[in-house]
Amino acid sequence: MYRDNTIAVVVPAYNEEGFVGEVIETTPEYVDRVYVIDDKSTDGTWDEIKEYGRKVNQDHEFEGKVKENYGFKQKVVAIKHRKNKGVGGAIKTGYLHSIEDEIDITAVMGGDGQMNPNNLPLLLDPIVEGKADYAKGNRLIHWKYRKDMTRWRFFGNSVLTFLTKIASGYWKTMDPQNGYTAISNYALKNVGIKGMWEGYGYCNDLLVKLNTKDMKVADVSMEAVYGEEGSDIRYRSYLIKVSWMLAKNFFWRLKTKYLLLDFNPLALFYVVGFGFSGLGVLLAIWALYLWANHNLGLFMRGTLALLVFMMGSMFVMFAMLFDMQANKDKEIKLHEI
Repeated sequence: MYRDNTIAVVVPAYNEEGFVGEVIETTPEYVDRVYVIDDKSTDGTWDEIKEYGRKVNQDHEFEGKVKENYGFKQKVVAIKHRKNKGVGGAIKTGYLHSIEDEIDITAVMGGDGQMNPNNLPLLLDPIVEGKADYAKGNRLIHWKYRKDMTRWRFFGNSVLTFLTKIASGYWKTMDPQNGYTAISNYALKNVGIKGMWEGYGYCNDLLVKLNTKDMKVADVSMEAVYGEEGSDIRYRSYLIKVSWMLAKNFFWRLKTKYLLLDFNPLALFYVVGFGFSGLGVLLAIWALYLWANHNLGLFMRGTLALLVFMMGSMFVMFAMLFDMQANKDKEIKLHEI
């Protein structure tokens, strides 16, 4: 246990041979359960999971910690997917097992060894102390934490950070792609984990779901760690897929949080703003078409299009300000590590 709370760690693994064993072995002693999910790897990941899981479980029993860990006979629970579901699908499997086992707080640590186990208390403390329902790492808050991040990865992360702020309503939160997280049992049971996005981008999707249920999020600064492990992300297609998912989630959040569960006029401000902005773009295209093909004057039609677009943009900006105000107490930032 950690400060009187049972702790679980979910370790998603896909082709992490040579890395996942160390992740299992270095899991802190206070962790009660480690759910290691092999997402149908094609290398020796499953054998490594079984080998290190067996070793940790034997040491766990030898040290007489079964009773101490509230009846959990095994610390490491190895799970193998019959088909590849994606990293989000693997984490979802771990989350559902944690709900079943009534674990107080569940963290996620990747099977590639990029997450320093010594930083885990930084994520657990805000939840233990009742300050947050969900805590996540942030590698972007200071240059020294992101110095090992490639420029392309930093650019993609910055774009998705901006889009996730809009979609989720957590306007102060950064680095939404950071998979080093912890979540309370209460949040797990109430955010609709079964419907969580199963591919890369699951953490962005989860932030939207958390905000819809008015959960508090802690943004914890910590360094980025990159070693010899590879990445399966194809960044161009990843950006497109996650951006499209966030666009759909944005409108779902507005409908669910501000129209169905409660009413807030900011949803209408967004709708009107996007409507007028889109109309302004269409009027601009129409004005350019008439000017290019029929030699009709551009000034009046172009001015009208610009005015309509600016009015729409003002509605959108007001909606964003209202959204920030509505969610200002839902997030905290922790800068010390």
